Amino acid sequence: MSERIKDLISEVRRLADAMERLAGPAPAENDWEAADCFVWAPQRRHLQPVPRPNRVALTLIRGVDRVRDILHENTARFAEGFPANNVLLWGARGMGKSSLVKAVHADIRAEGFNLLKLVEVHREDISSLPELLDLIKATQYRVIVFCDDLSFDHDDTAYKSLKAALDGGIEGRPDNVLFYATSNRRHLLPRNMIENEQSTAINPSEAVEEKVSLSDRFGLWLGFHKCSQDDYLTMIDGYAEHFSLPLEREQLHREALEWATTRGGRSGRVAWQYIQDLAGRLRVQTDRD
Repeated sequence: MSERIKDLISEVRRLADAMERLAGPAPAENDWEAADCFVWAPQRRHLQPVPRPNRVALTLIRGVDRVRDILHENTARFAEGFPANNVLLWGARGMGKSSLVKAVHADIRAEGFNLLKLVEVHREDISSLPELLDLIKATQYRVIVFCDDLSFDHDDTAYKSLKAALDGGIEGRPDNVLFYATSNRRHLLPRNMIENEQSTAINPSEAVEEKVSLSDRFGLWLGFHKCSQDDYLTMIDGYAEHFSLPLEREQLHREALEWATTRGGRSGRVAWQYIQDLAGRLRVQTDRD
């Protein structure tokens, strides 16, 4: 083989490698049976299995009984193949919004609805929702698409992708897809962003409608509010009983209230952090799932 032919072959290989790099990574093979929960990786159109989701048992989530029951009923209807609503869980930090979504999903599956899957989409990947929906609608599974801590900042236009996905456009949202999202904001957009649109738009009322209407795409709004002292101590008692923590109730409550004071407030997250500290001191293992 002449040197010229060798050079040509080398050049062709170099060009082929360059084309592959430009094309990006090849789509991954997705296996819905690999897990119950997945994380969406849009670069490769890959559903990354989560073998051991970070979640608590539904019985351990206290102080939010009403919203728990509403979410459970909505999810059960969806798993059974009946109409259900997209859900926005909003409100106080640390009150178990994302924990409730994962716990309800696990509880419904435990009732025998094995086709129910949970796919988490990161906030920065919202714009890739149309690709994810294309992948889901071709399956037999019932899929909850979940976005935790969803919110949008000034000049952020990704909310338009979410609006389109919630409505489904001309094709409509696939029947086997439901959206659950958590947020500290009821309207997902900061007040100053809405007010800025109102002050600069030709038609202020239409500008505000455009921003606020995103939340309207969620049929259920479930509010989470700061818990009372009684609710906080009920959470503490529930965890202590579940993990068999050997501490007198009076001392348990005294320490838990002191812990909440140092954390600046009471919430489900603060209760869990205290229990983690207590279990560590008592050398007791805690496994929330």
